[in-house]
Order: sequence, then structure tokens, then C-alpha cells
Amino acid sequence: MKNIMIVDDSALMRRVFSDIINGNEKLQVKYLAKDGVEALELLDSGIQVDAIVLDINMPRMNGIEFLRTLRKKGRREKVLIVSTLAHEDGKETIEALELGAFDFVTKPTNLAEAKGITFGLALTRMLYIATGLAVEDLDMDLSEVAKRERQKAVSPKKPLQMQHVTTRQTAASALAGKKGDCSTHSKKPMGRGARKIIALACSTGGPKALQSVIPKLPADLDAAIVLVQHMPEGFTGSLAKRLDELSAVHVKEAADGDILEKGTVYIAKGGYQMKVVEKGKQHSLAVVHEAPRNALRPCADIMYESLMRSSFDEITCVVMTGMGADGTQGILQLEKTNKIYVIAQDEASSIVYGMPKAIAQADAVDEVVTLGQIAESITKHVGVR
Repeated sequence: MKNIMIVDDSALMRRVFSDIINGNEKLQVKYLAKDGVEALELLDSGIQVDAIVLDINMPRMNGIEFLRTLRKKGRREKVLIVSTLAHEDGKETIEALELGAFDFVTKPTNLAEAKGITFGLALTRMLYIATGLAVEDLDMDLSEVAKRERQKAVSPKKPLQMQHVTTRQTAASALAGKKGDCSTHSKKPMGRGARKIIALACSTGGPKALQSVIPKLPADLDAAIVLVQHMPEGFTGSLAKRLDELSAVHVKEAADGDILEKGTVYIAKGGYQMKVVEKGKQHSLAVVHEAPRNALRPCADIMYESLMRSSFDEITCVVMTGMGADGTQGILQLEKTNKIYVIAQDEASSIVYGMPKAIAQADAVDEVVTLGQIAESITKHVGVR
């Protein structure tokens, strides 16, 4: 049984969240606090919790101040943001993730929504991930939930069931046979003048992990980067602005019709699908409001598949932390038509070892590296202008 603390100034929300959490046999609400001050007093008294459900907008000490204090104290509790600000202001949510929050769920705007099965499942699912419980153990069928609610699904499908990969060495050893003998893949970096692109995908843990990658890339990187991070509409713009502030490369939220430029990172807009299209000698972006695939919008598979019709000399695919297997099928399709080089994040540095595990188990990886090595690996392979 995992012990949860709820920190929210609304007695009604504390009650609703408690009912949802206590309704699961593997979770229980052990502690309640009405603001950050009260929560810190409980933690300082020596209690142990497996996860904290945290509001942002609270009196005395808000969620951002609470996270800052946790960081100063060197505490490592898993914190899940559940706040209306997660809907109203993506900047606050991005700051919370920077300060160590595990992930976020948007707080419902009314009681009916709060008691609905979609929100309950989203909250429970995130707490399972945060506390290390197997998401597969959840009894509900996500597609049926989406159908009953007549809404777009809020969570990806269950992760693929695959053999465990434990270290960079074992993963590389397991992959060496197929990739080493594949003549369509070059292990050597492409030279100057080659038409190259980097296509990166991540999900849970991605916003924080990206800060260890994008700011380390050189301004004269010899390729553009298209990036899918699973986030709702309203958040990817804030993520792009924050990464742009930290980085030598230019980072922006992708817009329909953007012409791809080297040294620029284009983050797929939340709630939309992003595709790379080719017109003459130029590559541009189509950002379209299409249906989700596998409950995802944006979806990395769609981004990778769009590159099948491109004329790039080589495509560097990067798969980072995230739940599920988005990106794997797209990369496997792309491999049939284009020269690709695949970099996957290792298990030890992944918040959730789902997406990189899926591509590794598909025997489609050239390099398995730690989070801290991804930027170096990209730069080494792609080169600078």
C-alpha cells in the first residue's frame, strides 16, 4: 500500500481526491494539508510518504514555494501537480516541473468532472507511475473509458510487454547483431553539406529531461530538430519559451508552415499533430488538428512517419524518457525508406523507462546513452556548420 499526502486549500478537493485515491486497493491517503506550510510541518515531523498531490495556488505557501523549499532541504519526495493553473498558465507548471515535480494533471473545473472516471483514471495512473506501481495492473480499459466519457483519451495505451534491458552494456550487446549487420545504417557521422534532421520524442519526465539536452546543443548545430513531447495544448508554448531562454539553439513552438532551419528546435504544439513536409528543396511543418493516435496528440509515430516522404540524407532519431511505446512503430516504418541513426536514453537515467525500452527491444537502436550524454551524442553524430 502506497501512502499519499494531499496538499490543497480546498476541503472539497481534498475530499474528492481522497475518495479517488482510497478507492484503489494499492493507494491510500495518509496525510492531508491545506497549504505548503502545513505540509512541510508534517514532513519535518518525520512522516514518510510515497507521493504528494500538490495544488499550486494556495495561501501562506503556494505550490511553487513548497517545491523550492523541498529542494533547499534536499528532500526527494515524488510530487504530482494537480492544479487549475496547470490549465490556465503553462508557465507555472513548467516552473514546477523544473523544481522537481514528477508530472502534472489538470484539476477539473467543476465537481462533475472531478468525480468523472476520466480524471480519476488520470490521477490514479500518474500516482501509479510516481510510486513505482505497474500501470498494467489498473483494471480499466482506456479505450472504453474514452468511449464512455465521449472525450479524447487522456493517457497513452498500456506499455508493450517486453524483456527487461538493465544497462547500456547489455542493451548494446543485445542490439549489436541486427544493427551491426544492417547495410542501410551508417555508424559514421555524415559530412558537411549533407541534409540532416533530428527527430526527438519524449513523454513523462521529458520537460525536465529536455533541460539536460537542449541547452547543451551548440548554436551552429548542422540540423534542425523536430520534437514531440506529450503535453496538452497551452503547455508546449511555455516549455518552448523556457528552453529558448536556457539554450544557444533557438527553441519555438511549431507553427503550421514553419520552414525548417538548422540550429532551431521545433516543439510540436499540444493538442495538434506535427508532420514534416517537403516542397521543392525546402522542408516545412504541417501542424494540424487531427484526431489522436493511440490517444496521443501530438504523436511521435505520426512525426516519424511523415519523414518517410522526405529527402534527408540521414535522420537522427532520439527517444527519451516516457511511458508507453510511442515512436517505435514510426521509427520502424521510417527505417524501411530512409537512412536513420537511433539514439535511446538508458534505463537508469529515465524517469519512466517505457519509450526508450520499446525502441531498444525492437532492435532498432544504434546507441544507448545516459541523459547527460544525449546532447554530446547528437552533436558528435550530426556535427556543426
